[in-house]
Amino acid sequence: MKHLNIKVVGKVQGVFFRASTKAVADQMGIKGFVKNEKDGSVHIEAEAEPFILEPFIDWCKEGPDKSVVENVEVTEGELKNFQNFEVVKKNLLW
Repeated sequence: MKHLNIKVVGKVQGVFFRASTKAVADQMGIKGFVKNEKDGSVHIEAEAEPFILEPFIDWCKEGPDKSVVENVEVTEGELKNFQNFEVVKKNLLW
């Protein structure tokens, strides 16, 4: 198992990016979450086997139809053993 922190930059808010990410993650068996950030980017934490995460990252570089992905930053993190994949609706810090 591997944990990835993924930051997606571009026109990625207001284009169903989070809902689409959840649908793809659920289909692939990826656990974690996706949320919008204050700076306009989307933050994803994803856990799965490396061979599953590779095509998921490729999908993040494309996104749903109306998105325009400019950059995807991927860093490895510590496993958190998520139980499912969730869309975080609101960041209580802002």
